[in-house]
Amino acid sequence: MSNAQTMLGNSNALEGGAETTNTRFKPKQFWRQAAGPAWLLSALITWKWPDADDFPATNQLAAFLLATGLVLIALAAAGRLKDRAPWAFVLGLGLGVWELMQAKLLLLPRPFFGTPQDLLDVFLTDWKRLGNSLFHSLLLLAGGYLPGSILGIIIGVALGRSQHVRYWVRPVMRVIGPLPPVALLPLAFVVIPSARWAGEALMALAAGFPVAILTWSGVSAVDPAYYDVARTMGAKNRFLVLRVALPAATPQIFVGLFMGLGASFAMLVVAEMLGVKSGLGFYMQWAQGWAAYPNMYAALFVMSLMCTTLMTVLFKLRDHLLKWQKDGLKW
Repeated sequence: MSNAQTMLGNSNALEGGAETTNTRFKPKQFWRQAAGPAWLLSALITWKWPDADDFPATNQLAAFLLATGLVLIALAAAGRLKDRAPWAFVLGLGLGVWELMQAKLLLLPRPFFGTPQDLLDVFLTDWKRLGNSLFHSLLLLAGGYLPGSILGIIIGVALGRSQHVRYWVRPVMRVIGPLPPVALLPLAFVVIPSARWAGEALMALAAGFPVAILTWSGVSAVDPAYYDVARTMGAKNRFLVLRVALPAATPQIFVGLFMGLGASFAMLVVAEMLGVKSGLGFYMQWAQGWAAYPNMYAALFVMSLMCTTLMTVLFKLRDHLLKWQKDGLKW
């Protein structure tokens, strides 16, 4: 009888342990289930709580939050909302806090701090000007970054392959290269008649220097045995550059391209604010001059989206060309 009672007690203990294990808090499941309701709560606050002032696009903002919350709930039910669930929850809750603090209670000074509906109203009413500014910024960036990167690769290969080029070009790079391109902006506007061309030239300098240095580093690090084997098989100098040096230096080249793109972003904004009368930087300066701070924040958001998209495209290209290093670096 005692043995039976002992076995029964062990069975109950195991069942209790199983119940404890089943009811244990699971963070991943919580994030997936709470992401959608967080957006629905923000929609409810936006719709039902009276605004402290006459703000535009309140109903549109509530509808946007509601639709996003329903989509997140559907994704969670289908098992599609995984790693992004915590961020979805935080963003939804953050929008609700922002709406409560500013649109409902006016805790932050205006007009420096707007409301979520102010920002949404800018995208609804001024999207054409924002899109036009984005288009001009992309054109200006392409006109400086692409030629600068190509020239940087050419110079880097020449520095890595030729001692004569290193003798003449290296001192010039050591003098001009480390200079911030912004410091050359007044001189560029004097020497180059067009403000747009001056901005593109400085962006080319900003991109070309890191690309050239890292391409040079990658080409110089190539094992000389690779060149000897290729020469033994009858390879010419062109083959050595295109089929041996450049493929071996590609990882270093992409590091230079990433650095050059970041430097070009900085130079792009400065050029548009100080000389080029178009683009997102010029739009931000115009918005600040008219104290239209929601427009300025909208331009910042679009600029951030532009920069991260271009970085993502560059990373995708890197992962495609360097498949053996695909998991080594993430963006």
